[in-house]
Amino acid sequence: MIIKPRISSFREVLLLAWPVILSNLSVPLLGAVDTAVIGHLPNPAFLGAVAIGAMIFSFLYWGFGFLRMGTTGFISQASGAGDVDEVRSVVARALILGCIAATAILLFHSPIILIATQLIETTDTIKAGATEYFNYRIWGAPAALANYCLLGIFIGLGNTRAALITQVFMNAMNIILDLVFVLGLDMDVAGVALATAISEYLAVAVGGFLVWRELTKLGGKWCKDEILSLSKMRQLLSVNRDIFIRTVVLIFAFAYFTASAAKQGEETLAAVAVAMNFMHFMSFGLDGFAHAAESMVGKAIGARQADRLNEVVSASTVLAVAVSVLYAAIYWLFGESIVNTLTSIEPVREIAYSYLPWLTVMPLFAVWSFQFDGIFVGAMRAKEMRNGMLISFGIYFICIQFLQEKWGADGLWISMIIFMIARGVTLAAVYPRVKKLVLT
Repeated sequence: MIIKPRISSFREVLLLAWPVILSNLSVPLLGAVDTAVIGHLPNPAFLGAVAIGAMIFSFLYWGFGFLRMGTTGFISQASGAGDVDEVRSVVARALILGCIAATAILLFHSPIILIATQLIETTDTIKAGATEYFNYRIWGAPAALANYCLLGIFIGLGNTRAALITQVFMNAMNIILDLVFVLGLDMDVAGVALATAISEYLAVAVGGFLVWRELTKLGGKWCKDEILSLSKMRQLLSVNRDIFIRTVVLIFAFAYFTASAAKQGEETLAAVAVAMNFMHFMSFGLDGFAHAAESMVGKAIGARQADRLNEVVSASTVLAVAVSVLYAAIYWLFGESIVNTLTSIEPVREIAYSYLPWLTVMPLFAVWSFQFDGIFVGAMRAKEMRNGMLISFGIYFICIQFLQEKWGADGLWISMIIFMIARGVTLAAVYPRVKKLVLT
């Protein structure tokens, strides 16, 4: 049964979503500044090196996105059930898992970059630049994964303003350090990477303080036996394993997109790097409503409130669709101006202009995949998310083989749109399983 949302539900979603949207939008804004700072240097290879280096970190860090999503799901349901001690235990388990993951990354960082650069078909100049970027930024791994946990805690508790403060602080510091290292100290690619690593550690200090203050207000106590409970750890690892697989496949889809573009030359790769900023602006904006859905859906399930679940899903989806229309309008009206802001290299601009029709319609097709992701994270239905992503990637991979050969870069963008549609459809098909959770 579809529940018509009350005005108060729309208001609640907006109160949760707007800080997340602002904090999320600061992330692609940072990416845009990275692109703009490097894109106005005379050599397009710098831009390609940052694009490849960032893609490698997408595998490493976004692959551990389960630290954010899994934490959000468990905390929102524990909060909805009124179990404050379990909220604290989830915080501790997530941070322990993040520390273990960061240690593994640092131990194996040399073979990671060696394998990554061998797998990517591009020029030696770009590979060298990407390696330099990696070797500077990798030392921020512990802070990067800790920040994932902190963000998951804030969203799970519904304290999105704390998420806003932490993320905006981190990205503001990153932008300032970008300008200092690249333009002031002439460090080019290394400067961009170093700025990111330092800002991540500064954000941990701010976010850690805000989490401590939030837990102090909630009360409860730390329970060592609960934190280290084998059954709870197995449950956490099971959910996070499926989210990890889902996230790695998603990142591989975008990496494969970038790698396919790299085969067409430095200028095409640079144009794709510029165009991907449009995707980032879109995804982080739409994720604001998905994050609101995560918190509200998790709490509704934890409290076993079926009507509440239907209401928050309807309200967050209506608002997300409205924002997707707004994105499409902005890209249609101001697309060329955005490209011009991101790069002054004329051949790169011309190629990027040709991508604007696909970028304009992308939000209208992509909104459903983002929204269902939020719903399923709040419900902790990680297995369905994993299966849906695997099916969607299979469809995408087949499409990209045929469409790229026939239409070149346009075929890549069409394949990406099909991928977004498939993600939404596969999760919509199993959404009734989420509704059953409040009845069990």
